[in-house]
Amino acid sequence: MATKTRDLLRHDLPEPLRKDVRLLGAMLGDSLVEYAGPDLLDDVERLRHAVIGARRGEVAVAEVTELVDGWTLERAEQVARAFTVYFHLTNLAEEHHRIRTLRERDTGASVPSSVAAAVEQIRADGDLDAAVAGLEIHPVFTAHPTEARRRAIVTGIQRISDLLSALHAGPGAAERADVERRMREEIDLLWRTALRRHAQMDPLDEVRTAMAAFDETIFRVVPRIYRALDAALNPSGTGCEPPAAPAYLRFGSWIGGDRDGNPFVTAKVTRDAILIQAEHVLRALETACARIGRELTAHESTTPPSEALCNALAAARTAHPERLAAIESRSPGEPHRQLLMFAAERIAATRVRDADLGYEGPDELLADLRTVQDSLAEAGARRQAYGRVQGLVWQVETFGFHLASLEIRQHSELHEKALEQVRAGGPRDEMTEEILETLRVVGWIQRRFGVEACRRYVVSFTRSARDIANVHELAATLGDRAPVLDVIPLFETGEDLERAPSVLDGMLEIDAVRRRLDASGRRMEIMLGYSDSAKQLGPASATLRLYDTQEALAEWAARHDVTLTMFHGRGGSLGRGGGPAGRAILAQAPGSVAGRFKVTEQGEVIFARYGHPEIARRHVEQVTNAVLLASTAEVEERARAAAARFRPLADKLSDAARAAFRSLVEADGFAAWFSRVSPLEEIAELRIGSRPSRRKAARGLEDLRAIPWVFAWTQTRVNLPGWYGLGSGLAAVSSDGADLAELHEAYASWPLFGTLLDNAEMSLAKADRDIAARYLALGGREDLTDTVLAEYDRTRRLVLAVTGHARLLENRRVLSRAVELRNPYVDALSHLQLRALAALREGVADDTERARLEELLLLSVNGVAAGLQNTG
Repeated sequence: MATKTRDLLRHDLPEPLRKDVRLLGAMLGDSLVEYAGPDLLDDVERLRHAVIGARRGEVAVAEVTELVDGWTLERAEQVARAFTVYFHLTNLAEEHHRIRTLRERDTGASVPSSVAAAVEQIRADGDLDAAVAGLEIHPVFTAHPTEARRRAIVTGIQRISDLLSALHAGPGAAERADVERRMREEIDLLWRTALRRHAQMDPLDEVRTAMAAFDETIFRVVPRIYRALDAALNPSGTGCEPPAAPAYLRFGSWIGGDRDGNPFVTAKVTRDAILIQAEHVLRALETACARIGRELTAHESTTPPSEALCNALAAARTAHPERLAAIESRSPGEPHRQLLMFAAERIAATRVRDADLGYEGPDELLADLRTVQDSLAEAGARRQAYGRVQGLVWQVETFGFHLASLEIRQHSELHEKALEQVRAGGPRDEMTEEILETLRVVGWIQRRFGVEACRRYVVSFTRSARDIANVHELAATLGDRAPVLDVIPLFETGEDLERAPSVLDGMLEIDAVRRRLDASGRRMEIMLGYSDSAKQLGPASATLRLYDTQEALAEWAARHDVTLTMFHGRGGSLGRGGGPAGRAILAQAPGSVAGRFKVTEQGEVIFARYGHPEIARRHVEQVTNAVLLASTAEVEERARAAAARFRPLADKLSDAARAAFRSLVEADGFAAWFSRVSPLEEIAELRIGSRPSRRKAARGLEDLRAIPWVFAWTQTRVNLPGWYGLGSGLAAVSSDGADLAELHEAYASWPLFGTLLDNAEMSLAKADRDIAARYLALGGREDLTDTVLAEYDRTRRLVLAVTGHARLLENRRVLSRAVELRNPYVDALSHLQLRALAALREGVADDTERARLEELLLLSVNGVAAGLQNTG
């Protein structure tokens, strides 16, 4: 069966993708031969054939182990590096194929899950104007350490990507030869570049890394996203009439602001982070404004300026005569161009803090741009008014002068201790002073860049309204320098999620909260933590608990006339609330979206979703489509009816799933066993982020962050956080009278239940039982090993029975193909990792040998992450 499946999938591989993979793989093979001779390539090929044969049942696993164990550690490292680089190149080829597919599908018709498709459906069935007017989508980038690749690796891959694009463009023979030569050069350099970081990242490194996504993709793609919505709303008028599409995207960032458990994020780091963001966005706006100004060559004889535009130029001439004279000499008789070129100079002055010339804020720049727009429109040049100039208007509306709203996050316990010291009036410790200085910095940011640049303060592990009041009271001690704050409760544990409505009741009693509600039009924000709730309750119970909380909070908001935005703290992996974004939105509780969606984007997810303009545009369009549709009465009512019908079944499933999960993690010695069977402790040496892996110095499972919890299970090929307990839950429901037909109907008609099973199926597909058993055996606890493997078998069997699939991911052809073809290559890295992990767990006296084993282990960790395209 495995042989047939793999052969069919290879045959099913699109020829352009097959061609790219073959080309990149061959170039890598040539680099290996040039580096170490043909023997290295032969060893790589031997392992490749062996793991494929093992998947087919033609080669015994013991033979693969013998092959890997027979190499020197140096050769094992080289082979691990080869497979890791191969995955980076394969990922690149697959990204190009996705882009190619997106372009082929973009025929002008209403593509499924596009903005146009949502507009078409709502126009037929609902209130389109209201849906668009209330639309808000707010991705928040975080520094959570889930990007295992060094920046040098990312940029090297990007250079290879650019060269592959050049090949796809169909160059002539001479140019093609040169492009291929440069590709070989870049692949050779990628092979020779250290794959993992050997220096610890600091928070500002993380800020600068995230800026690459804004610089290279997001800033440029935002106008295209808005234009797609505008074209759907007004097909014949877009580009020549005032836009119907609002600037509905807002970006946020925790990078440099999230200090929960990260001692390296200080008030100074927060201040520097916003300055870095401002530098990038002001440079981008300056460049865009100057480019549009140079291009807008409409002459006053064909396009006479309005009185308002003439007055604006006259005021500029009075204040800065030499600058205006220089601009006018370069563009005589082109008044619209003159004002835009002057605006570009004012943006540059804003960046270098020239108060005499610079703008006070983005509203002043918008006023100048709209003066240009209105003048062009009055002169009949409507295409000039609402074309490229409108794109710049959208960019200013979206990014302001701060690029992304910087959010602060801190643990509730620290505020409580700080407030005790402040009230006592005695000496204050370092943490209390740091908290107060952070609040001062927030005030400084607001005075410099406006309140929107930094007004959200997230309180992690919120237990009561008192935790919110504490932050407001601390801020009030700053007197007239106190910042404007929206203090956001973060509900993370199962108990916190249950008490969320009562916490909001208490917040309404806080004077500072009531004042903010009055000032903001009764808008409020809360945050839901997916990672810690899943680590505490298991994936099935956490999913249902989060659904219940959203449902209760939506009802609470309606009762209190509050416009509530729920901020979803999702991770990238399935074990931390990840998965396809559009389907996840459509699975939310009725009334909980209401046109607004805010979510964290982190680690490898940032570059996977926003690393290329075409993929970023498609991702945001899919999210927009889902938010619009999830907010319609028809979708909400259908979900409400399904939830009411199947909720008793889901409750029984949840209870049994949670019991199974807690029974495992509470088993005597579980934490020590987990550390032994996985590279949990070694992962910290990857230095993939500035934040420690634990909140405290304690070594308990409770203090372990969700990211290394998921990352370590991913490496073992168990993927436990994505499915464990679901099998017991399904078994309990089945044994209690529910037949498969009822469960299948729940899967088909209730989006929440369908998403739960689909995500579990994806986790199971990326797992490997045989390899997982070898990892689990390292712990010397047959009871725990047997428990995990029995639950895996149970979950796999029942998920397939309920979905009706003959094999995992049967209904997801593209994903199934990718996973099935990748798995053997991931197996190769797992075998190499197992060699190192087993030796380290047995104990190695020689320091040099231990260092080489640790290097092999970490190289393989990096490679498995690349192969599975998941870390934490």
